[in-house]
Amino acid sequence: MIGSDTRTPLPSYRAAAMARGLGFFLLWLVLMQSAKPADLLFGLATAIAATWTSLRLLAPASGCIRFGSLFMLLPHFIWVSVLAGIDAARRAFTPHMPLQPGFLRCPLDFPPGLARNTFAVFTSLMPGTVAVPEGDEDLLYHCLDTTQPVLEQLWSEQRLLARALIAGRRHD
Repeated sequence: MIGSDTRTPLPSYRAAAMARGLGFFLLWLVLMQSAKPADLLFGLATAIAATWTSLRLLAPASGCIRFGSLFMLLPHFIWVSVLAGIDAARRAFTPHMPLQPGFLRCPLDFPPGLARNTFAVFTSLMPGTVAVPEGDEDLLYHCLDTTQPVLEQLWSEQRLLARALIAGRRHD
């Protein structure tokens, strides 16, 4: 399955809670910039509440992100975003642009959860496409021109993004 990695297991619940809690507390310290005991205690309580909420909304079993790999996608992401903007401007200023709008279904290897949602957001910046989340096995995309090789582009993006995501278990 794309996005799964047998070498890197999903984090345990305790490890995820510790990492998130530490992250929230560090964020608190950056925002407060205070070492007063009362501020630190309030920050600790806030970090615990944020961690609990985070674990309830996005369980560790839903997957995780390899931030180093995701950072390496930044130049590609910027390039595709620029192309999408140029494409949209070209279509807006060309009065007789031949278009064939419609919907295409894109079968995915990402299970529902963090990986699929990230993929939907990432690919919505492709020229002329917007993801319409629907179904368990695929995503529905609205395309401005269905004659373009949209599915091939989406599958290419899926392979790139799979390097940065560890897909979790299915949410049944």
